[in-house]
Amino acid sequence: MKPKLFLDTNIMLDLLGEREPFYQPTAKLASLVDNGSLDFTVSALSFATVNYFLAKFEDSQTATEKLRKFRVLSSVVGVDEEIVDKGLNANFKDFEDALQYFCALKADCQVLITRNAKDFKGASIPVMTVDEYLKSIGKY
Repeated sequence: MKPKLFLDTNIMLDLLGEREPFYQPTAKLASLVDNGSLDFTVSALSFATVNYFLAKFEDSQTATEKLRKFRVLSSVVGVDEEIVDKGLNANFKDFEDALQYFCALKADCQVLITRNAKDFKGASIPVMTVDEYLKSIGKY
């Protein structure tokens, strides 16, 4: 069974926005999805947030096309009442992080990939940066 990674919004934005110095390792991770070695899952919320930021720096058509291409590589988990309720009642400093975390659990992801691991203290699944994950599988 392929590893199923949940990508936090910042990782999705690093990839689609080609944000340095984070883009190259994230592109390497995406290539592992493209070749069938692992799976990406993101929350529906991330699509909206990433579109908002991408459209600030490029035209909306380009932003939408990037999201379409990314969608082919990823599964999407919805933010529903249960996720919102769990997020509102969890011990997270940031509500959006709580939503992301509970989406990762709902989607049965094995690892949550983020640049802000400290925001997910007490997580029941491993929380890693892209670099940490690539090193853990010998691909860095």
